[in-house]
Amino acid sequence: MNRMPVAERREQLIAAAIAVASRDGIEAATVRAVAAEAGVSLGVVHYCFQDKSELMRAMAHAITTQNTPADLSELPVGAPTESVVETVVGALWSSISGARGPQLLSYELTTSSLRNEDLREVALEQYRGQWAAAETVLDEIGRVAHVEWLVPVPDLARAVVAFVDGVSLSWLVDGDDAAAQTAMRGFAQFLATRTTPQAIGAAE
Repeated sequence: MNRMPVAERREQLIAAAIAVASRDGIEAATVRAVAAEAGVSLGVVHYCFQDKSELMRAMAHAITTQNTPADLSELPVGAPTESVVETVVGALWSSISGARGPQLLSYELTTSSLRNEDLREVALEQYRGQWAAAETVLDEIGRVAHVEWLVPVPDLARAVVAFVDGVSLSWLVDGDDAAAQTAMRGFAQFLATRTTPQAIGAAE
């Protein structure tokens, strides 16, 4: 087995765990199955992750990161609010719809952890990560569009996550891409109405 830095090995094992769980379900993602998928020994998995709970938390974090628009630097500063919000929401939906397996897995991670006392923290950490990611995106929209949110950003972030969760779950059930995109565009238009122009000097 080739030696590699622990951080790189962890990424390899997280990818293997997501592959197994996306293909066969969360219960199939045992330490043994993950090791086999990654082509490493059981000892390597145990060295990188204390237990399955830690591995599941890492999987949840990876999926949240994957679903978050990675690069917002191309958004033109000062562009109309509606355009900025629709671009960001469109990028978010592209990330979600392009990874059906991991998206389904994210819900399995939540329900599985809520049913298992030893894994209960996984769901909480999963949503804390999603709320934090949504706050970051909302802050960036405000900076780029030169607007402030009429609703406290932490509260709005929770609403964003809840709405996207609902659309995503419906899409997983019926596979209706057009309906999901319509819902997301409508939500983007609604979000744009929850802003007000930034106070003079606020950007500085």
